[in-house]
Amino acid sequence: MKPVSSRTRRMHPVPIRIMHWTNAVAMIIMIGSGWKIYNDEVIFGFLHFPQEIVLGIWAQHALQWHFFGMWILVFNGLFYLAYGVATGRFARLFFPIRFREVVAEMVAALTFRLKHPDLTHYNAVQKVLYVGVIGIIILQVTTGLAIWKPVQFSFLVSLFGGFQGARLAHFLGMAAIVGFMVVHVALALLVPRTILAMLTGGPAVPAEDPHPEGAPAPTTPH
Repeated sequence: MKPVSSRTRRMHPVPIRIMHWTNAVAMIIMIGSGWKIYNDEVIFGFLHFPQEIVLGIWAQHALQWHFFGMWILVFNGLFYLAYGVATGRFARLFFPIRFREVVAEMVAALTFRLKHPDLTHYNAVQKVLYVGVIGIIILQVTTGLAIWKPVQFSFLVSLFGGFQGARLAHFLGMAAIVGFMVVHVALALLVPRTILAMLTGGPAVPAEDPHPEGAPAPTTPH
């Protein structure tokens, strides 16, 4: 791995790596505890989650775990969004998203022919997954508030057609996040270097130049 000079930086700086793995742990906590809470009052009669894969001895215990994971996810997520927007990371890595590229790379992934030679650029499937999961997490926070405090957040409850509608939306959002994690891990296993990059920072990339070539240099007043 090339050393990082004053003119380069790691693709995944330390704050991103910390927030990434913190989000991963928080989501696992929320999913496991959410399954236990769901079992206490199921939405679909045929679906119960085995005790071996849930988090919490009983529903109230699971609810405490759920709130613990929720606050970690909310604060960590806010820092992640602020960092991504302020540094231009989102604009640089997540956009543009081209439909033809998404289809082509999904076919390549499903046929185990997906290649990712340049780790400094996300492929179209990664872009869709990351942008999509950010939107789903925002939906989960919204529906979670509606379920937690349906009277205080009645305006949120009404957006989903009532309390049960908010519960259903929250459940479907959870299912989407689980699907994201499965696909995310599968893609990472297809290209194992991406996992190492999120642990070590990845390859060195040119540092952002605050004064691009051709731009006038700032002058010091006399």
